[in-house]
Amino acid sequence: MSHRYFFLCSLLASSLSLHGISAAVDYQATNYDPNTPGGIRFTNEIGVPYTKQIMGTINDFIWTTVFQQNNPSDRKPVDSVNLYITEIEGYEGITWGNNNINLSSSFLEGYQGDVIWGFTSLLYHEMTHVFQWNGEGQTPEGLVEGVADYTKLRANYVSSDFAKPGDGDKWDQGYDFTARFLEYCDGIVPDFVAKLNAMMKFAFDVKYFEDLTGKPVDQLWQEYKAKYGH
Repeated sequence: MSHRYFFLCSLLASSLSLHGISAAVDYQATNYDPNTPGGIRFTNEIGVPYTKQIMGTINDFIWTTVFQQNNPSDRKPVDSVNLYITEIEGYEGITWGNNNINLSSSFLEGYQGDVIWGFTSLLYHEMTHVFQWNGEGQTPEGLVEGVADYTKLRANYVSSDFAKPGDGDKWDQGYDFTARFLEYCDGIVPDFVAKLNAMMKFAFDVKYFEDLTGKPVDQLWQEYKAKYGH
């Protein structure tokens, strides 16, 4: 094999790894409520082709930007992600069984504004649950949900009622409150969330915050609140 041919093959492989990082993951979307108002809205305004395409885009964003897992061995082993449009009592979306996501048809029915935007924002959150480490179930639920909302924040898919910096009563309150706190930690230690996620592969200890920043989490929270005048 010539050096030039080897170089071109290497360059092609590098390009594929950078631009098609999630190609090995299979994405499926099924509308189980096609005749309901929400199911009809999914078919008419969102559709399966867009859903599968954006699932790949989100997957790439989670691996490369949020968790910085460019080495496949660092990632949670997921071969497929299945999305189901169905009725869910009390939830906009839920992730279950490791790689399955249910999105509420009622949520789609009642969404005010650009439903594609709202659908995509919710997918950033739910797909993070598929790929994040959670200390094999030991990570507090508030932190798990906070990391998922942090992905939405990084992707700039948050609505006007998303928590503002400094909001919240405790660091593990969850969702947007914890996401804003994680954003603050990222400002102290670059790539904080990626590093924290890696540490939570097999276990969780609140001391991880101190290991990464040099400060206990309660001190971090107090300083975070003080920074924003709360």
